[in-house]
Amino acid sequence: MPTAPPPPPGWRHWLWPIALIVMLALYFFLPGIGSTGTVTLSYSQFLSDAAGHQVKTVEVSSPSNGSNTTITGTLKNGKNFTTVGPPDTYSLANQLRADGADVNLSAPSSSLGGVLLYLLVIFAPLIVVFWLFRRMSRASGGSAGLGVLGVGRSRAKVFDAERPDTKFSDVAGYEGAKEEITEVVDFLKNADRYQRAGAMAPRGLLMIGPPGTGKTLLARAVAGEASVPFFSVTGSSFVEMFVGVGAARVRDLFAEARRRAPAIIFIDEIDAIGQRRAGSGAVVANDEREQTLNQLLSEMDGFDMAQGIVVLAATNRPEVLDPALLRPGRFDRQITIPLPTLDERAAILAVHCRGKQLAPDVDLNVVARATPGFSGADLANLANEAAIFAVRRGREIISAADFDDARDRILLGRREGSNVLLPAEKHAVAVHESGHAIVLALSDHADPVAKVTILPAGQALGVTQQLPLIERHLYGEDYLRETLAGRLGGRAAELVVLGQGSTGAANDLSTATDLATKMVREFGLSAELGPVGYPEGGSVFLGGGGGLSSRPFSEQTQAVIDTEVARLLREAEQAAIELIRSHRSQLDELVALLLEHETVDSAQVYRIVGRPVPGGHRPEDLVLAPLVAGEES
Repeated sequence: MPTAPPPPPGWRHWLWPIALIVMLALYFFLPGIGSTGTVTLSYSQFLSDAAGHQVKTVEVSSPSNGSNTTITGTLKNGKNFTTVGPPDTYSLANQLRADGADVNLSAPSSSLGGVLLYLLVIFAPLIVVFWLFRRMSRASGGSAGLGVLGVGRSRAKVFDAERPDTKFSDVAGYEGAKEEITEVVDFLKNADRYQRAGAMAPRGLLMIGPPGTGKTLLARAVAGEASVPFFSVTGSSFVEMFVGVGAARVRDLFAEARRRAPAIIFIDEIDAIGQRRAGSGAVVANDEREQTLNQLLSEMDGFDMAQGIVVLAATNRPEVLDPALLRPGRFDRQITIPLPTLDERAAILAVHCRGKQLAPDVDLNVVARATPGFSGADLANLANEAAIFAVRRGREIISAADFDDARDRILLGRREGSNVLLPAEKHAVAVHESGHAIVLALSDHADPVAKVTILPAGQALGVTQQLPLIERHLYGEDYLRETLAGRLGGRAAELVVLGQGSTGAANDLSTATDLATKMVREFGLSAELGPVGYPEGGSVFLGGGGGLSSRPFSEQTQAVIDTEVARLLREAEQAAIELIRSHRSQLDELVALLLEHETVDSAQVYRIVGRPVPGGHRPEDLVLAPLVAGEES
C-alpha cells in the first residue's frame, strides 16, 4: 500500500541564498577567468619586445572614431598580452611585420555575443534554482498546477501508516451511528463481499448534530480503526482569496484519494463550502465558494465518478447546505448525532473520568441525571472542572461535591459569598427561592426539587435546582402549566410576603414568556388560536430565531397570540399565589432555614411540605416526565 507523501525537504529553502552567493562570486571573478595568463604591457615595452623579436602574433583593432588602438596577441614565451597604441594602425602594422610578428588587422565590433554570454553565466544560478522549484511544485501540486508556490495543492492531512490513537471504544454511546460508520469502513475493506450481493458502496455519509456531540471524534475514531488511507481536511481550507484555488484543491484531494483508493475523505465543517447556491435573480455573494462547491459535486457524482472513495462530512448547520449536495448519489446517508441520553452521559463521564481518582460518594449516574442537555464536550469540561475544584481544596480525589460545584460553575458562573447581599436583599432572595421550591414541591408533574441556595453565582442571586427522575422526550400540558407556575413561584412569593415584585424575577419572566409563547405558537395548546403551529425559524442545532419565516401570520393573529400568552402567564401566576397563600407557614419555615444555612437540600424541602422525596416511583408511573426544568433568579 502506498505511503503518505513525504514533507518537502528543508534544504530547498537554502537554494535561493546559495544562488545569490554564486552570482556574486561569478560577477567578481569572471573577468579574471577570461584573462588568466594575460599580461598588460605599456606601449614602450611592447615596442621594445617587438624590436627584440619577442612578439609572435599581433591582433590590431582599427579604431573608427580616432581613439586609441587596442593591441592584443601572444609572446614567444606563450603568454598573452594586451596594450593600447596610437590610432595610426597602418604604420604600426608595417613596423610589426618588419620585426617578424604575424599581424592581423580587424575592424572594431560591439561584442554583443560576449555580453550576452557574460550575462547568461551570471544569471545561470537563478535560472537553475527557478527550474528546480518549478519541477518540485509540479510534482507536489498534482493536477492543480497553480504556479511554483503550489497554492492549488489540497491541505488534507493523510493518516496512512501513522493513525490516531482514538478508537471506537473511546466513543461512548451512539451505537447506531458507530454501526453505520463501521459498515462503510467494512465496505471499503471487503468490497467483493458486497459486490457479490449487488450492493453499491455509499458515496458519502453526513454527520449532523449540535456542537460538541462528537462528530469529529467519530471521524478520528474511523481514522484509528480503518485499514485504508484517511484524508482529513476542513471546509475552510478550500476557501482562499485567489479565484479557482478552492476548486483546484478539491481536484487535487480527489486525485490523491484515487491514487490511494480505497480511501476515506473526511471534510469537517462542510457548511463552509457547501452552502446553498444563490437562486435566480439573486446576486452571487461569493463566486469562489460556488465554484468550489460545483467541483465537489462533480467529483462525488459527476461524469468521472470516484470509485473506491467514501466521503465523510460533519456539520451543525444542515439547513444551509445545498440540496444538490444532499441528494442520493452524493451524501447517501445522513446520521444525526443528538445530545447524549442519560445512559450515554453516564458512559461518556466514565470515559472522561479514566485516570481520575473518584471518591466513594461519586455516582456517575446521579451526575448524568443532573446534566440534561449537556453534550460530550460539556461533560468532558465538567470532569475537568471537578478535578480543578479538588486540587483547589488540596485533594487529588474528586468528590461528589466537586462535581456539584463544577456543574454550578459551568451553568451559573463563579460562586460568591452571601455577604455580598444586604440583609434586606438576602431576605428577599430567600423568599423568592422558597416560592420556587414550595410551588414545585407541591406540583404532581413537575421535576423534583434537588437543591435550594441563596448563594449568588454569576448573574443569579439564588438558584432552585431540579433533578428529573428519568429522561423522557414528550411534555404533557399539565407538566407545562405546572412548570409555568414553578417559574413564576418566586414572583408570587414576593407579592404575597413582600407585597411587591422586584427585579429578581426578570429571568423567570423571560423564560416563562418564552415557554408560554411556544405553547401557543408551536404546541397548539391555545383554544382561542386553535390547532395551528408557527414554529420560529433559525438554526436547527445552533439555536436562535430570526429565520426566514419567523412571522408567517397576520397582525390579527399576532394579537391573538399575545392575548393567549398573557392569559397563560396570569393563570400560572394565580395558581402559584394560591399555593403559597395556602402554605404560608411552610414558606416561612423554608425562608428561615435558608437564611440560617444558605443551602437546603431536597430532603428538607419535602419534609417541610409534608411530602415524600420523589424517587421511589416506577418509570411506568411517571407519565410524560420532563427532560429538564431548572429555575434561577
